Amino acid sequence: MRVGISVLSHESQSIWQNGLGQNVVFLAQAFQHLSLVDSVVLIDVGSEQKLPPEVDAIAPGLRLVTKQEATDDVDVIIEMAGALDCQWLDLMRARGRKVVYFCCGQPYVGLIEPAVFERPVYASRPDRCDEVWLMPKDRLYVPFLRTLHRCPVHIVPFIWHAAFVEARIAEVRAHALDFRFATASAAREAVGGGLRVAIFEPNISVVKAASIPMLVCDEAYRADRGTVSAMHVLNTLHMKDHLTMLHLANSLDLVREHRATFHGRHDTVGFMAQHADAVVAHQWGNDQNYSYLDVLYGDYPLIHNSPWLADAGYYYPGFDAAEGGRLLLQAARHHHEQLDAYRERSRAVFEAVNPFRQANLDVFETRLRALTDGTSFGSST
Repeated sequence: MRVGISVLSHESQSIWQNGLGQNVVFLAQAFQHLSLVDSVVLIDVGSEQKLPPEVDAIAPGLRLVTKQEATDDVDVIIEMAGALDCQWLDLMRARGRKVVYFCCGQPYVGLIEPAVFERPVYASRPDRCDEVWLMPKDRLYVPFLRTLHRCPVHIVPFIWHAAFVEARIAEVRAHALDFRFATASAAREAVGGGLRVAIFEPNISVVKAASIPMLVCDEAYRADRGTVSAMHVLNTLHMKDHLTMLHLANSLDLVREHRATFHGRHDTVGFMAQHADAVVAHQWGNDQNYSYLDVLYGDYPLIHNSPWLADAGYYYPGFDAAEGGRLLLQAARHHHEQLDAYRERSRAVFEAVNPFRQANLDVFETRLRALTDGTSFGSST
């Protein structure tokens, strides 16, 4: 069986621009570990015909092809990180090939927000695929997607590996920077001993936005000025003049007392190694995020509301900013005392999502076998 996974290359691309690019690489590597898979290629629907530079070191030899080159070279097509032309998919299915739509984003929001907020978006024909795959975070949407796409919908594992994080850690170490909570104590003491908190939400959807994390930070700061020395809110420059954002920000003691800074986009490892030693996060219906695992890998306090990670980091439920603030206080006062136990809980999560864990590989193999059961590949029709 020959598998092709779609990607979307673009100018000045970095593997850190979102988690989806890394996800594609990890899925390709997982497929390469399956005995029924003969080859894996990435089908580029973008402009550059090359992968981000970080990929070559992590997955050497992973081949990038055009749609035309893939026509006679793939038996199963996974539409994942780039939308594929429906006419080409129709041709491939007519030739007996199988098409899977791997929906990685939050499917309901992806359908509704562009219409509600009048955002331009690429919308593909729903009946273009033989099967839809979802991660566990989106299991509530199985019936909705089954109805929309008129085909079976299945849950597959959420996978992550530290390979890209470790490569980035090596890069920042070359500049005398370290991505570890334990080595940030001197920087904390230099600004009064409180935590320097970063908020990495992308702020382009209600799914992941900075409003609740900002309230969490301010709740902790109001209770004890010494526990939060700085609040860094990333991915906010596009909102800096929005009245709602200004009203929210100016209501916070951290802003009034000049402890808050608003930034553009930065990668987690590089920013944490220089400016922060804790992260506050919030999601709504999107509880499996690569950024959470990156933060946990550095042993940093992660104050979050992801039920999936309830046993790791510091978990607060729903929109409970007051509880989040209490946990941020707890982390500021005691995190250094609990590092070993904290690290063990994180490592259990890393093992569960390892792409090469046999339980995860078994699920992917089962899905591919079921998808292609009775199909004979190798000839063009």
